[in-house]
Amino acid sequence: MPLEIVVLAAGQGKRMRSQLPKILHPLAGRPLLAHVLAAARALAPRRIVVVHGNGAEQVRAAFADAQVEWVLQAEQHGTGHAVQQALPRISPEAEVLILYADVPLVRPETLKRLLDAAGDGLAVMTAELADPAGYGRIVRDRSGLVARIVEHKDASPDILSIHEINAGFMAMRARRLAGWLGKLTNRNAQGEYYLTDVVSLAVGEGLPVRAVKVEDAWEVAGVNSKRELAELERRYQRMQAERLLSEAVTLADPARIDVRGELSCGTDVAIDVNCVFEGRVTLAEGVRIGPNCVLRNVRIGAASEILAFSHLEDSEVGARCRVGPYARLRPGNSLADEVHVGNFVELKASRVGRGSKANHLSYIGDSEIGSRVNVGAGTITCNYDGVAKHRTIVEDDCFIGSDATLVAPVRIARGSYIGAGSTISKDTPPDQLTVARARQVSVPSWKPPKKKG
Repeated sequence: MPLEIVVLAAGQGKRMRSQLPKILHPLAGRPLLAHVLAAARALAPRRIVVVHGNGAEQVRAAFADAQVEWVLQAEQHGTGHAVQQALPRISPEAEVLILYADVPLVRPETLKRLLDAAGDGLAVMTAELADPAGYGRIVRDRSGLVARIVEHKDASPDILSIHEINAGFMAMRARRLAGWLGKLTNRNAQGEYYLTDVVSLAVGEGLPVRAVKVEDAWEVAGVNSKRELAELERRYQRMQAERLLSEAVTLADPARIDVRGELSCGTDVAIDVNCVFEGRVTLAEGVRIGPNCVLRNVRIGAASEILAFSHLEDSEVGARCRVGPYARLRPGNSLADEVHVGNFVELKASRVGRGSKANHLSYIGDSEIGSRVNVGAGTITCNYDGVAKHRTIVEDDCFIGSDATLVAPVRIARGSYIGAGSTISKDTPPDQLTVARARQVSVPSWKPPKKKG
């Protein structure tokens, strides 16, 4: 039987007190809805239908490539009403799984248990909470099956004493769901169409309603406030730290690491405190990451060291390199083996050859730096003329003196020495010392370049 998934994502999220729709608030660097869609896709469904409402255009724009079907719930009249909007998109022969976009940490294996429990009846996911206030309660019959779900506002004192709560997720066959949705009413304290009322309808038809209780309540915890979002963020990060520790990664403090994407590590990797990893980051064996570093979409080669307060983005670093402290690699860099990039050095869209060094206070942008090149302190490549970017080529075995200015496009030939304080705007001959220290001149007739069009 094909699986089709409905994700309820239309809630207003008033308690978030934000212009950003609740389901777009980030958890571990991704919107809440993205986490739920990832869990849904892990089950290989034929179709995913997202029922959205609040901030509809913003939500669709954020997930323009999500390959889901969007259904608008223009007016919110409860969870049952939301599923009613999705029903025309669901195939009658499908098995249906209902998820919530603000419950981001549910695991695919838990959802698989829910699907397996549904059979020809209905399966609901539950959890045991020490403080169940605000949640619908699970009322079981003598055989242990679910008899009904009572929302908190409709519950009697006896029902409120129950600690098993409804986590919201449900699984059933589409034909069953269609019949139940047509019988829902809004005769309750909130005047809404409760999806939970399908439990009583199933019981009335003599169908079994099975509860799948999760062991870890955080797995079905929803986000309704910034506090709850922060709590789930910490839970997620603890899970990531536990995973890394199980893989024998050395963490200076497991409570002070943030993984906001995919982090894979080789053997003997050590990570100091307050580091943030975003996108896809790969650390090869023996890599050491100093404190307060941010790495986004980077690959670090074996035995390389990233020193404190360094920011690396969309770059590759070879083996046995040393980067930082306070270094910045902007997008598009590739460092060969044994490269040194020192304190307050910035690289952008550049390739640096084996054994080359830029140890102090330099900017290297849109450049090709050869092997065994020494870039002196304060050196900059002038890669932008106000209209277009140009490249600087520094061939192997060059020595660039301190405070040199390389005005692109320019080529520094193999073995060149550039005298300190020089401004180089012409190609240099190989194996020679080039010095350019002219007296100061102002040109009154000069006009800045203008962009075309």
